[in-house]
Amino acid sequence: MKRTCVFLIVILTTLHYSVVGQTTTDKQMDRFISSLMKRMTLDEKIGQLNLGGVGNPKVVGSAIGLDEAIRNGLVSAVGGFDSKAAEDAQRFTVENSRLKIPLITGLDVVHGYYTIFPIPLASACSWNIPLIEKSARVAAGEASSFGINWTFAPMVDICRDPRWGRIAEGAGEDPFLGSLIGQAMVRGFQGDDLTKNNTILACVKHFALYGASESGRDYNTVSMDLVTMYNYFLPPYKASFDAGAGSGMSSFNVVNGIPATGNKWLLTDLLRDEWKFKGFMVSDANSVAEMGAHGMGNIQSITELAINAGLDMDMSSSLFVLCLKKAVKEKRVSIKQIDIACRRILEAKYKLGLFDDPFRYLNNQLSRAQVLSAENRDVARRLATESIVLLKNSENLLPISNYKEIAVVGPLGNVREELLGTWAYSYSKDKMNSVYEALREALSEKCEVTYYQGANYIEDHCIYNGSFSEPTDSLIQHAIEGTRNADVIIAAVGEPASWSGEARSRVNPSLPDCQKKMLCELKKTGKPVVVVILSGRPLILTEENDEFSTIVEAWHGGTMAGEALSDILTGKVCPSGKITATFPRHLGQIPIYYNCLNTGRPYSDFWATTKYIDCSNEPLFPFGYGLSYNKYIYGKPSLSKIKAKGDKDSVAVRIDISNSGKYNGQEIVQLYIGDPIASISRPVMELKDFRKINLSPGETQTVTFTLTTEQLKFFNQALKYDWEGGEFNIFVGPNSRDLQKLTVLWEKYDNI
Repeated sequence: MKRTCVFLIVILTTLHYSVVGQTTTDKQMDRFISSLMKRMTLDEKIGQLNLGGVGNPKVVGSAIGLDEAIRNGLVSAVGGFDSKAAEDAQRFTVENSRLKIPLITGLDVVHGYYTIFPIPLASACSWNIPLIEKSARVAAGEASSFGINWTFAPMVDICRDPRWGRIAEGAGEDPFLGSLIGQAMVRGFQGDDLTKNNTILACVKHFALYGASESGRDYNTVSMDLVTMYNYFLPPYKASFDAGAGSGMSSFNVVNGIPATGNKWLLTDLLRDEWKFKGFMVSDANSVAEMGAHGMGNIQSITELAINAGLDMDMSSSLFVLCLKKAVKEKRVSIKQIDIACRRILEAKYKLGLFDDPFRYLNNQLSRAQVLSAENRDVARRLATESIVLLKNSENLLPISNYKEIAVVGPLGNVREELLGTWAYSYSKDKMNSVYEALREALSEKCEVTYYQGANYIEDHCIYNGSFSEPTDSLIQHAIEGTRNADVIIAAVGEPASWSGEARSRVNPSLPDCQKKMLCELKKTGKPVVVVILSGRPLILTEENDEFSTIVEAWHGGTMAGEALSDILTGKVCPSGKITATFPRHLGQIPIYYNCLNTGRPYSDFWATTKYIDCSNEPLFPFGYGLSYNKYIYGKPSLSKIKAKGDKDSVAVRIDISNSGKYNGQEIVQLYIGDPIASISRPVMELKDFRKINLSPGETQTVTFTLTTEQLKFFNQALKYDWEGGEFNIFVGPNSRDLQKLTVLWEKYDNI
């Protein structure tokens, strides 16, 4: 009888929301929400501004018990990945709260849910925008089938410092490419209709400037002038919001001296008034409370600071619930401000279709059947393959062929979960292959593949994930003995998943000494060694580059990392990835990035110039760099005209690219623009366009770029976005170093 009553309550609730709920026009949404808000108490409105915590909804880390909070209308959203707990929380809401306002369920679905894609930094190295969008579409389909309807992604922070662990979560250092990828992720997550139960609400993070934390240390201070901010760090946020993202997340750092979570200039003046963003803003976890540590006051004053700045939802700290009612009563926060924030959140729920059916994301067996499907795994494999970057192949050891025995050696050679990377849920670890397993499977009919650990991750860390490991000297000895008959060694080294991501900054992002020692001993054998780096950030590989002829950056490649690397190493797929974050030559060069400003004393033969006395200025591997098994020959570029006038004019840049190799391959052709004379100092060059083209052996393609004045614009000292007439340098090539230069004169007015 009890089960029947519960069933009837759910049916009646669903019918209620079907009658009064989801509609197709903004006017209907406004009427529905206005009617609902008239029936809400102040406590219930404030409750809509509270994300109860992160983790399993059953054990929310909140100052208020979840059941009590739900019953009293004091919680709006929960975080968690337990679908049964999410369903229980939603059912408890519609059965026990007065107004039955459904919950949003959020989770950091950053690069996949069950099917894990390469970390975002790796995916960016594919330069394949449609495939990246497809990966977000797959992630949304899988996550939504388990009750998730809101993802704390994409992360679009520009980062120039590989010490920062969260560089793994973004697209790298370039605002143009980062903007395209942020937009693609938003489209992939949200689709064309948020009411569909295989879509999830995107949340652009971390607003703003989080990737510029001083010394690469997470949660640290950011100090930046406005011209730098507007030209290099803000564009990906704006592009992602313009793509329709339904929400955003404030960052932990200060912006112009005030924490982003309580920064009115950032959250209202810029985001709302200038950019016209209509969605809602949530704090990062506990960042409202942490403004106290920034010196912004007690819990009452920092709560008021956040809501008056334009923050709509408080994640984890519960300070909105604890302090806002008093603030309203004492007239330090207006009812209007509460209503604005409440409406924004209710609008998101309406657009998600939750008022129509609170359980729409919990009864999706068809989508759940697609989890880890062959199609989804194929997308992951293709993206992982295109993300891998061939950094060096000077002796043409790759692709491997005609060997009787291949030895995989290294701490990352026969692990699975470590290949998933940061912000990955390990559901798929038992349904994936290690590097060794994938190679053995691919080459089972051609040669023998063996494995030896060779080293620990770090020497003083012999216990990792609960299991004891031998000292490195012993592991090296076993590896040397075991590889006596091997024709080639694949050395799998780098970082385990836990070394990158949130709160995972590294003071020296190099290979640990014990792994370097292993590589040194492998080299002494005289056998060919292919160094494969599996990491969550660019590493300093100067020693490895000096000592070895072959280096592959395979990143943390996700569920299909093993197969993708096997495809590249065996030549099944020709490598095409190109790095989107500069690889430094030395720790002292950091931060390092390609789109830098010139100085008054550029690097030259004169003794008193901007240079180090003990190291080259140049990076080890520049932005946009990546090799192929083919040699792509770049012809001489040409311009359709060398003079242009006014806003409506355009200039075509053409260049022939030929594949002189023997493999079908892809090449990423890059176009950069430099503005050598302007009202402010401008970068030496900036990426403005690229093409990823397919070339068969012997094929030549003509690549055409169309330049308009949109690509010449920048924010000047007055923060006006415009272009200035004059001479512009046009660069075309395979990366930001190996370029051919052209010059065009573009006059500002067409009547001159």
